[in-house]
Parts: sequence; C-alpha cells; structure tokens
Amino acid sequence: MSQGSNFVDYVKICCRSGHGGAGSAHLHRDILTSKGGPDGGDGGRGGHVIVKGNAQLWTMLHLKYRKHVIAGDGDSGGSSLRSGKTGRDEILEVPLGTTIKNAETGEVIFEITKDGETQILTPGGRGGLGNWHFKTSTQQTPRFAQPGEDGREDWNILELKVLADVGLVGFPNAGKSTLLSVVSAAKPEIADYAFTTLVPNLGIVSYRGGRSFVMADIPGIIEGASQGKGLGFRFLRHIERNSVLLFMVPADTSRSIKEEYSILLHELEEYNPELMHKPRVLAITKTDMLDDELQAEMKKEVPDGIPSIFISSVAQKNIDQLKDLLWKEINADVV
Repeated sequence: MSQGSNFVDYVKICCRSGHGGAGSAHLHRDILTSKGGPDGGDGGRGGHVIVKGNAQLWTMLHLKYRKHVIAGDGDSGGSSLRSGKTGRDEILEVPLGTTIKNAETGEVIFEITKDGETQILTPGGRGGLGNWHFKTSTQQTPRFAQPGEDGREDWNILELKVLADVGLVGFPNAGKSTLLSVVSAAKPEIADYAFTTLVPNLGIVSYRGGRSFVMADIPGIIEGASQGKGLGFRFLRHIERNSVLLFMVPADTSRSIKEEYSILLHELEEYNPELMHKPRVLAITKTDMLDDELQAEMKKEVPDGIPSIFISSVAQKNIDQLKDLLWKEINADVV
C-alpha cells in the first residue's frame, strides 16, 4: 500500500435528506362512536444528514467510496392522534478540522473543530399536520391533512485541514520528517529524494512538566506551489489550521537562507494572505557539519524579525532549545 493510499482529505458526497411523512385525515370511529371528530396524527420528520466530529479519525478514507448518503423518510400519521415515526438520520463522522462546502457555490457551510460536535448538513422535510389541527367551530370535521415536505438533495465537499500547534514549512528534503521522527513517536518515511512525504504526518511532542504539543509535517512546497505546481498546492490548506509555523531551511541550500525563506513566505502569502499573521519561527537544519566560524558567518544571512535557531535532528543539536522556542510562541497570547 502506498504512503498516501489510506490518507483521504477531500471527498465529494451527494446528501439526500428524508421526506416528511403525510399527516392523517382520519375521523374517529369505534363501536360506540359512529361519527367522531378528526383524530389524524402528524407525519414524522424526514431524516437529517448530520456531520459529527470524531477526534479518533485522521482521514476520510471511510467516506471515499460513499458517494450517496440517503436518510430515511418519515412515516405518515395515524389515527388517535398518533404521530408518524421520524425518518432515520444519517451521521457522517469526520476528523476534526473538516470544512464542509456547497459543491456548486463553493460556500463554506460550517466547520467541525471539536470532538462530538454535530451539525445538520441536510435537514429532513417536516412532517405534515394531521386533520385535527384544522378543526374549527365552522369546520368540525376537516377531511384533509397536510402532505409532508420533500427532503433536500445537495452535493457537498468535505475538506480536511489538519489541526496542529506547529506546522513544518519547507522545501523537499529540508529535514521536516527527520525532525518529527526525533521529537515525537511518529514514523514518517525518510529518504534522500524529493517528495518523500506524500501525506501530512502528525506527531505529539513531549515537553517539560508532562506538557505536550502537536506537530504536523506538511508535504514539501516548491516555488510556484500557490499556482498548483508540485504537491504543495494540494496540501497548503493544511497549514491554515496550525497555530505556529516552523520554517525549515537546510544549511546546505543552494540559495541563501534569506532567499529560501522569502520564497516560502511568498508562496504562503499568494495562497492565503491571512497566513502572514501567524507566529513564525525559523530553523536552519542539518548544521551538525558546521564549525563555529561557518555558523557565525551563516547567521549573517538569517532574516531579521523572526526568532531563529540552528539545529541538527540527527545530532540532537539544539532540539530542546527549539522546543522551548516553539512552546513560547504557542503560548504567546495566553494570559
């Protein structure tokens, strides 16, 4: 099975809610009553299509081949004011961070960000009123009732944006997966070629005092990713839900540190200008082969206005200091 075959972050589903049941136009009759009044019950509501957040899910693989979701219809009302049965609801469980959009208009309907949070995506049709509702002083035996409302049918897009405290941003082979494997129990695929990582990977990073934070390894961005080049465009949306962005530039880059950082920043700004307001940290990676003199020289290339640190995941160099820096940025707004 390929690395990305079990990670699904985009599905398009046709959701059809149930029709409401018709109200009853029954007139009461029994062995003692030959001409009783109206006693028709109301029709049952049609089933909803409901979206529910589940913190145990990290992919929408279970929805990939479920293209049509059809809720149950409500039953008709009965005699003796008996209401019809409510139609069966259909519940779609999704990972936290899922955005639901209308497929035709692109309008965002709602987002699911909490475990157990439920939202009605496609409401069922209302049940019709029974004839007893229409009884008046001048019309004491109405022989009609309301029909039930039709259900709705919509095509919707469910799009996952990974929720994490820290998102790793960098070109392919910047050392993102290696860092994640060192600071957490995550086991992303690591190799010496571009686009090794094909799906976002999440890891829980342990910190002092039993505290922790979530780190996300986002597949490598390339120049022009905001225009759809490479894999970056597909996964740029996952960066939107990260509290802090950790930019990673390798010490052996063919460009200058400042130039590579500027390109990464430009791609994020082109994709979504709001990303510019997120806290940022810069890590220069693969520094285990640098001596003090060369590192001091490279520090002159580091852009101003952003916290920066030289690290080596392989040699465990400055990893604890990086955690301190990230923890400080994550909790910068916490009073």
